[in-house]
Amino acid sequence: MAGCVARRALAVGSRWWSRSLTGARGPRSLCAAGGTGAFPPAATTTTRRHLSSRNRPEGKVLETVGVFEVPKQNGKYETGQLFLHSVFGYRGVVLFPWQARLYDRDVASAAPEKAENPAGHGSKEVKGKTHTYYQVLIDARDCPHISQRSQTEAVTFLANHDDSRALYAIPGLDYVSHEDILPYTSTDQVPIQHELFERFLLYDQTKAPPFVARETLRAWQEKNHPWLELSDVHRETTENIRVTVIPFYMGMREAQNSHVYWWRYCIRLENLDSDVVQLRERHWRIFSLSGTLETVRGRGVVGREPVLSKEQPAFQYSSHVSLQASSGHMWGTFRFERPDGSHFDVRIPPFSLESNKDEKTPPSGLHW
Repeated sequence: MAGCVARRALAVGSRWWSRSLTGARGPRSLCAAGGTGAFPPAATTTTRRHLSSRNRPEGKVLETVGVFEVPKQNGKYETGQLFLHSVFGYRGVVLFPWQARLYDRDVASAAPEKAENPAGHGSKEVKGKTHTYYQVLIDARDCPHISQRSQTEAVTFLANHDDSRALYAIPGLDYVSHEDILPYTSTDQVPIQHELFERFLLYDQTKAPPFVARETLRAWQEKNHPWLELSDVHRETTENIRVTVIPFYMGMREAQNSHVYWWRYCIRLENLDSDVVQLRERHWRIFSLSGTLETVRGRGVVGREPVLSKEQPAFQYSSHVSLQASSGHMWGTFRFERPDGSHFDVRIPPFSLESNKDEKTPPSGLHW
């Protein structure tokens, strides 16, 4: 793309951010209005350009955030890698990678359709392939600008038995796919504002990236591995709306002389077309190994009916499900509305709810 001229900005919440670019062989600088925004890189240009923020507050100036690096086509990003999220636009830092199995129904082999069964809705045979995701921290300064498009407290855990809360979250913790990472470097020794940044990472200018894992991060990862682990990712596209689902096992609790198993699932909706659509309804089918089949219908998701447009094409949220059995399946549809009032259903790819068979004791909250 060197030598091409391009101007692109990414909407983060209600703001538009910009960047300055140098020559095709020189560094590409990230700039933010008041230091609170982020944006993806454009093609390099042969002359230096400053692109202004559309909604920059009066009196605010662009501040340099860092310098873009070339995204990795092969290999993984290391602990301490700074990045911008290519879809939601926030600044973040990589803590550690996860190797997941991606079941992409859009590239499934042309197997004959099967009759509906508890594992899915007339679905094709899908083979998984290895795909890298990352556990990351989100810069707290960017959270207000993405909260309408992506939950910033989506990673939840079961509380202790003696805690009145059933669930609790760590703000600014996320999972990011490899292709959504736009790496950059910064000379700032604390470039990401998050209460866990300095607790987990140590600045070391002799390293690349210059942020290395403290023992605190390694211990946290090891102790909480079963409740953080990302293992399966499911994806399917219907009428240019792509749905990605990632289930997480959260643990088991005893309630009224029975065992209750909990899962969290993260869902990302993406509009791959330029037409504006709005999510109106959800329809879930939940099958439990105990033999029960539950149907859940409702308006929107997590109290919202998000609009997916060319400017803001994605929405991401997390929710929970509990079963009185150690495993089950979920599948369903989202109903979307077009500007002319017509509706269409988008399939939610079927996914398994599996418990940790080796679990000897229930988790007791998040270990440090």
